[in-house]
Amino acid sequence: MKIVFFIDQVYLHGGIERVLSIKANYLANNPANEVYILTTEQQNNTPCYPFNTTITFIDLNINYVRDKSYFHPTNLGKLPRHIKKTKQHLKKIKPDVVVVCSHSTDTYFMPFLVKRIPKIKEFHYSKSIEVEKRKNPKSSFKKYFLKFADYVETKYDSLVVLNKDEQAYYTSNNTVVIPNPLTFYPETKASLQNKIVIAAGRIAPVKGFDLLIDIWAKIANSRPDWQLHIYGDGPAPYVQQLQQQIDAKNLNKVVFLKGVTTNIKEKMLGASLYAMTSHNECFPLVLLEAQACGLPIIAYDSPHGPRNIVSKKTGVLVPHYNEEAFSKNLLQLFKDQERLQHMGALAVQNAQNYTIEKVMMQWMQLFKNIVTKKL
Repeated sequence: MKIVFFIDQVYLHGGIERVLSIKANYLANNPANEVYILTTEQQNNTPCYPFNTTITFIDLNINYVRDKSYFHPTNLGKLPRHIKKTKQHLKKIKPDVVVVCSHSTDTYFMPFLVKRIPKIKEFHYSKSIEVEKRKNPKSSFKKYFLKFADYVETKYDSLVVLNKDEQAYYTSNNTVVIPNPLTFYPETKASLQNKIVIAAGRIAPVKGFDLLIDIWAKIANSRPDWQLHIYGDGPAPYVQQLQQQIDAKNLNKVVFLKGVTTNIKEKMLGASLYAMTSHNECFPLVLLEAQACGLPIIAYDSPHGPRNIVSKKTGVLVPHYNEEAFSKNLLQLFKDQERLQHMGALAVQNAQNYTIEKVMMQWMQLFKNIVTKKL
């Protein structure tokens, strides 16, 4: 089977890029498959995650200006060439199925190109962020664009969402729930003896690391023996802003921005608890990775990812934005080693439900179903 994945790039660390590498490698390991990854702005950069050498990479060299809206005239001027080159490559490759990974301009024109080819759009963000915009659009353009987006979604053969809660936000009846697969499953598990809480992800406002720092300020005097390690990278000004927040709250001896790591597994195995304070999540892969390492989790019950991974048996879900409850639960977990160990053991068991083999069986069945319908 010929499978083409579309994504903007694969040189920046991120959840979509990591998941794509896992899925594409799994498919490429089967000699019956031909896997292609088409990018719009790879710009000769080396992929940040390992990819099977049999995978064919093609960069369309569109190079949208990333710090501007896709509707900015500079980027809109690149759209005709993007459409033309995409269509040319689809006709040349003649794939059995196309999967659109990232949420960029190709999302909106892909269903209308070479219609005989089955096409899947996968969503990696929570549509809960659109609820207010749909109720109270700030402009006529936004109102009609959201209607257009809904229309486009009906033209895909299938929309893949990451949890059942997300299905409620789609007006079309072509959604399928397939979770992200685990990227690793270590043979050893965290001992939970080190007084370290870990958090990881893009250093961006949506991840709420500033909220986590505020929470730590509430407990630092009570438990100065515990540390918070935050892994990830992001725009330098925002990283600096977080560091200034840490310094202003006199937390620089217990809260550390550790930067990006190529071995998050090792860092998780050296911790005793994973913390998440995101504003919204769809299906945070990092929580599965933490569970695979045997880490209990404490997280805000943000829409909608954490609640689909974390239960009372494997961690604590805190009412969204309730700093007092988050702080209280952290302190309780710190002093209850038996509870941490019990949660960690059950977390490992839960992670087994998301192995690459189990998840990719669902993808292969989806491919089979939509290809059969097109015949």
